[in-house]
Parts: sequence; C-alpha cells; structure tokens
Amino acid sequence: MTLKRTALFALLGLVALTLISLYGQRSRNFRNRGISEPFKGITANGEIQEDLYHIKSTGVSTEPVRKAARALLDALSPEQRAKTTFPVDDPEWRKWMNQHGYIRQGVSFEEMDASQRGTAFGLMKASLSAKGLKLSKDIMKLNRTLGELNNDDFDQYNEWLYWITIMGEPSATEPWGWQIDGHHLIINYFVLGDQVVMSPVFVGSEPVIAEIGKYKGTAIMQDEQDKALALIQSFDPSQQSKAIIQSEKSRNSNLAEAFKDNLVLDYAGIKASELNPSQRSDLLELIGLYVGNMDNGHAKVKMSEVEAHIDATRFAWIGGTEEDAVFYYRIHSPVILIEFDHQGPIAMRRYFPDRSPNRQHIHSVIRTPNGNDYGKDLLRQHYEQHAH
Repeated sequence: MTLKRTALFALLGLVALTLISLYGQRSRNFRNRGISEPFKGITANGEIQEDLYHIKSTGVSTEPVRKAARALLDALSPEQRAKTTFPVDDPEWRKWMNQHGYIRQGVSFEEMDASQRGTAFGLMKASLSAKGLKLSKDIMKLNRTLGELNNDDFDQYNEWLYWITIMGEPSATEPWGWQIDGHHLIINYFVLGDQVVMSPVFVGSEPVIAEIGKYKGTAIMQDEQDKALALIQSFDPSQQSKAIIQSEKSRNSNLAEAFKDNLVLDYAGIKASELNPSQRSDLLELIGLYVGNMDNGHAKVKMSEVEAHIDATRFAWIGGTEEDAVFYYRIHSPVILIEFDHQGPIAMRRYFPDRSPNRQHIHSVIRTPNGNDYGKDLLRQHYEQHAH
C-alpha cells in the first residue's frame, strides 16, 4: 500500500509539473502576442487624444523614492542586481501578468533575506501612501491565505511570491522607474524629475476577506466596493438607465488587464456632467480611493488632472444594485481608466461550485489612457528634448 501511495504521489507530482509547464508556455505565448505590436496606449476610438500630458515640475519631490530604490539595489547581491535591472525603455515594463503561475523577471521577496525585504518595502513605502502600502501588503498576505485554503500550497500561493524590477538608473533628472509583479498585485511606477506616473496598476485578491488562517480578518477593497454601490443607488431611474449598460452579471467583465496596452474602449455609461453636485463629489471621492494609493503629494497632482476632465468622465455599471449585489463598474476619462470587477472563482472553486462571480474574488485595474501608461508619453517627450 505504501509503495502504491508513493507511486501515486509521484505520478500526481509529474502531472502537476507538466500542467505548470504547459500553463507557463501558454502564458508566455499570450504575453508575446500582447506586446508584439508597438505601444500606443488605450484609446476611445483608436486615435490618441493629444496634448494631455506635459513635462513640467509638480513641486513634489521624488528624492525619497530615488534614495529608496538605490538602497534596494545596494542591498542586492551582484547576481540579484543583474537580473533586477533593465533599461528604462525595455519591453519588460509591459510583461506584467496577474495570474499566479506566470514566469516573472527580477528578484522575488521569496529569495530576499529579511534585510533585503526591508529595503524592498522601503521603496514601496516611499512611493505609495500609507493606504497604498497597506493595500499592497494585505494583498500579499491574502495570497498566503489562498495557499492555506488550498491545502497549504505555498509553492503556488504565498505572501513572498512577488517580484521587483528597476527600469533605468534611479536619477533626479533622467527617467527611470520600478515595478512589482505578482498574483493580484502589479504596480508600475515611472519617475521623471518630480513627476510620477503610477499605471498600469492591478490590485485584487481571492479571497478578499480572510476568514481563517494566519491573517484572519485581513480585508481589501471594501470601500471601493461599497462607495461605488452607494453611488449607483443614489442615481434616479433616469440616471441609472444611462449608467447601467448591462443588468446581469454572469461572467468576468474586466477589459484592460494584462497585455491590453492598446485596447480600444469607447466611452460608456452616464456622463459626470449629468450628475448632481453631491453625486459628482461622490464620484471624485471614489476615484480618489484609487489615486490615493500613490504618495499623497503626487496623488493630489493626479487628482487635479482628473478634476480638469471631470465633465468628460463616464461611469458605467454591469450587474445589480441591491445591497449584496455582484457587479462591475468602469470610470473612464481621457486621463484615467478604472475598472472594478467581481470575478468568478478560480483557486476557490470548491468553495463556490456554481462558478459565478462573487464578492470573494475582485480584480481592479487603473490605467492612464491616451499613451501615458508606464509614463510612455512623458518618456517620448523627454527623448524628443534630449539626445539619447
């Protein structure tokens, strides 16, 4: 019996390794197709809306971010540093992927020692707000919870399976940036002088609330969920008829996830100009929950940009509006795209046998449309002004 059991476990291990290999190859093929065309950016009609982004001083220092990046690089071994650093215009920016089995570049928290992890979190702390740092750490913790829910499968799901890369040389004047890439957490952070572009960003989790385990009680994105629901509930019937583009939510709805850098996505839903002052204020507060994951100074700069285009902003909804509703919403303007989606179960399918979207699996994406994801438009302008 013992020999049979050993042989069975060996066979199951071989099957698992084969499936992981096939999954990895499929992901790489998907990635290669997604980045094979030159970067253009997300547009509403296939054409870039010009004159939205400019190289200018924000008055908000990025020196703490530069110093934190330098500290991380100094803490790495030469071998780690070599695989973590890329040119600022490298396609590595565009190779991020949410799914857990994807092959990533850079140095992972898993292979860092405690001191190195401290410098990695130091870079995130310098770049993000307290809210953004907590959200990032909580997503990482919930990934361990997912491992616990899958028979302690920490090879696939744990809090340290996140990779950091540095693009360019951390500088006060030259363009550079950093990226964290892992399951349900991707942040692209571009720096030019005292300007910052933090997108694409992918945040989410499965589960969303830890009901067991080491991090029991950890929960994410409840405000982003609840404030959006309160907003759609505040609409009168005429407003709801314009905002709700589909009343049934039976599948995943996010459109701007990995390898969709050139997505053409027309505006949908209700215009912010058709909301009353209180509703417009609530919409801006909702946007601020996402933008507010940046450090506070640069979040204010971004929100002023968002407010300048508020009349051109649309709010669209898929799903119900009751208190326990499962839904998707999209906020779309020339300078920001936000998607929030209740997703169907993947790694928690045995807990949700009907496979329909639920509140324990959230995906959310934040993009900078019209060519400035990854700071690409600012980088283009920099190259036009300076010989490289």
